[in-house]
Amino acid sequence: MIRCVTWIAVVLAGGALSCAQGGGGDGGGGGGEPISEAVDATALRTAVDSLLAESARAWNGGDLDGFLYWYRNAPETTYIGSVGLVSGWEGIRARYAPYFEPGAKRDSLRFVGIETRPLGSDLGLATARYVLFDEDSVTATGPFTLVLQRRPEGWRIIHDHSS
Repeated sequence: MIRCVTWIAVVLAGGALSCAQGGGGDGGGGGGEPISEAVDATALRTAVDSLLAESARAWNGGDLDGFLYWYRNAPETTYIGSVGLVSGWEGIRARYAPYFEPGAKRDSLRFVGIETRPLGSDLGLATARYVLFDEDSVTATGPFTLVLQRRPEGWRIIHDHSS
């Protein structure tokens, strides 16, 4: 019995290692295949910090396309929030577009408590809290999780779950 359990553990570990070393993701459109080499945790953190800073800068500047630049432009990209599941980059763009119309009220955005970790050879996870504010008062805040994929053009968000 012990030998059988040990064998099953070895098979499962080997399969997990295989997935972590390069399985995962079909690469689908939007800039070629994912990168398939180990993700450095420090490099991932630096990339996510930069990505979120640029995203907030675009939001605060009223630049919808700049805000969405970091989302992978593909039908498989997803967003989950108060409106439920939104599929595809175009759908995500349509979800945010009203905030960027002339005269629309859009509070300022910042991100706090950012944490990251690699999920495999070309994937990373980021968790943090978004904060919308107007001058000195917070108007909305909530946690979010991003799944990011490293691609030839850089890290891109492939899933956003914001609460």
